[in-house]
Amino acid sequence: MHLTLRQLNIFQAVATQSSYTRAAEELHLTQPAVSMQIKQLEDNIGLALFEQLGKSLFLTEAGEELLGYCERISEQLRDAEDVFDGMKELTRGKLNITVASTANYFAARLLASFSQQHPDVKLSLKVTNREHLLKDIKSNGCDLAIMGKPPAELELNAAVFMENPLVVIAPIDHPLCSEANIPLSRIAKEPMVVREQGSGTRFSIERFFHNHGLSLIVSAEMSASESIKQAVSAGLSLGIVSSHTIELELETKRLQVLDVENMPIIRHWYLVHRKEKKLSPIAIAFKEFLFSVTPNQL
Repeated sequence: MHLTLRQLNIFQAVATQSSYTRAAEELHLTQPAVSMQIKQLEDNIGLALFEQLGKSLFLTEAGEELLGYCERISEQLRDAEDVFDGMKELTRGKLNITVASTANYFAARLLASFSQQHPDVKLSLKVTNREHLLKDIKSNGCDLAIMGKPPAELELNAAVFMENPLVVIAPIDHPLCSEANIPLSRIAKEPMVVREQGSGTRFSIERFFHNHGLSLIVSAEMSASESIKQAVSAGLSLGIVSSHTIELELETKRLQVLDVENMPIIRHWYLVHRKEKKLSPIAIAFKEFLFSVTPNQL
């Protein structure tokens, strides 16, 4: 059975007006055009929808059933229109954001602030590693992503919105905590807890040391900044992490940032989406919001 919205609209007008003529006037159509559409609709269904008794037009049993469906369809279309209007006005909709695990330390605050401006928008935040984040982008699993430097081989729109400084951290009783402007060569002699091979952070650290003619002494590799912080706090060795991840530890004096020459290592945070992706109004609003906030608000 093939029915069109146009046919259903014409049928509903005839049923409401109980007249082909008045329905034609309401729809700004000719009466023959209305009659033809009703005839096609009846042929598609295989049942008569109207019966003429004298000068009066009545719905058949099939017509009564179809009118009920038309009313429900009209109601759903009105609901859809309200939803779309809400999306355009940023009072409805859903925003899916995937962020690199390190970015989670400020991403939750970002979304909370954005949600205060758009309380009826549903927000979804997924925190994952770089590999799975890239899979989300490729599979269209997210509207926007926050990550370190994106790979050049992917067709992406990527814009820097904030610096991501990498710093050397130590337990508060480490001998180097009392020194200033520590030579990088001195740090290179210390064992380090760092991110695993393949992470963007690990690549940036190794490249930084290599550019200064030095190499890392890796005592342990860990897949999360939280694990690195705990290992350093326990006295395992020094570590290098994003400064965005240690706010609480500095406040509670569990860790200290060492004063090292030529540091911090400056990386950047990028807002990313596929080039061909059509951003929803709420995704565009979040993008504008992100570039309007200051680093202090993050």
